[in-house]
Amino acid sequence: METIQQAIRRKAAGCTCGNHHPLALETIMIEAGALKYVAPYLIENSWRRTVIVADDHTCEAAGQQLMDRLSAAGIDCHLCLVKPDRQGDVVADEAALVQVMLEISPDDDILVAVGAGTIHDMVRWIASKMNKPFVSVPTAPSVDGFTSKGAPILIRGEKKTIPAGAPVALFADLEVLAKAPAALIAAGYGDMLGKYTSLFDWTFSHWIADEPYCPAAAEITAEALSACVDHTEEIARRSEEGIQILMSSLIQSGLAMQLFGQSHPASGSEHHLSHYWEMEYLRLGKKQLLHGAKIGVASMEISALYHKLGSCGEFPLRSGLESTDLVKGDRILARWEDIRKRISEIPSPDRLRELLGRMEGPTAPEELGIGSELLQRSMREAHRVRDRYTLLKAFNELGAGSAHLT
Repeated sequence: METIQQAIRRKAAGCTCGNHHPLALETIMIEAGALKYVAPYLIENSWRRTVIVADDHTCEAAGQQLMDRLSAAGIDCHLCLVKPDRQGDVVADEAALVQVMLEISPDDDILVAVGAGTIHDMVRWIASKMNKPFVSVPTAPSVDGFTSKGAPILIRGEKKTIPAGAPVALFADLEVLAKAPAALIAAGYGDMLGKYTSLFDWTFSHWIADEPYCPAAAEITAEALSACVDHTEEIARRSEEGIQILMSSLIQSGLAMQLFGQSHPASGSEHHLSHYWEMEYLRLGKKQLLHGAKIGVASMEISALYHKLGSCGEFPLRSGLESTDLVKGDRILARWEDIRKRISEIPSPDRLRELLGRMEGPTAPEELGIGSELLQRSMREAHRVRDRYTLLKAFNELGAGSAHLT
């Protein structure tokens, strides 16, 4: 049977875009009982001194069991529990990064990230800085960043994605994943739904701003998204098949980013909204929201805006643009019918709400505690979070204003 990596390499072989990067991940196991393979893998590679990085919740979910297995196999392992911040959140900020780095010895051979997105973000950055390999052990199918080479970390309250390293292996135990809190499974599904708008924004940025593009990575991401939507009911029931499909899709999305070398396939304006909300919550000292929960809701808001724009006979370009912006504006006008066609392929906000509702995840900003003022401000300003040319960015910088859409 073809592995995920083999399928991606096969698709990449038929793509001539010239934007491919080698896949750094050779070992991926997604099955019930996958934890039992970690110790043999480490022994096979002569890694005898191991640091398991987890938090209180992920240690209970899989960290302690893994530590017991490694110890029984004669592997010297140290458990590093990441401390939460004052709001009770484990965040990848300066304090947490330094705490973990201080618990790692130069003699340690390898790190093992046991957790979801935040634990992996910290470990991949630290592993890269300390020139050590790391293994991924997901405890929930909640994000698509397990195999990513980019580490979104918080520096002085601002989220920055810093180039780091991918894991050398991933062991996803379906028995562990199926026991994850329902909110985390809904978050993983929400993260995948965000690919509808991210894939659109990637095409848009390529057409209008000449940003690099890879048809193979786009196809891989779209197939992962379709698999999730086609098996929504199985995922909602948390069946083994459903959880395996969700986890496989998240990993496939992550590997598409790895193939392309950047996050364009899976991160567009919906992620910019999410990052904006996260930084605002940090500034106010409020408890953090699940990444995928924010992405699901943000994708609905972006879908609503884009469909309103798509209903216009032409892009509502404002007058008096500078020459550089005028070039982009002319490109948008020239390709407006193609852009409108792509917008029509994005599910409506109501359809996205229906899908998220089957997961019993949040389906509106107010369910996340995001008020009207923050929502409207983020729609005006979130495009500045990253240097990525999305339709949201074009609307805010070139458009005639929201009044034109009412």
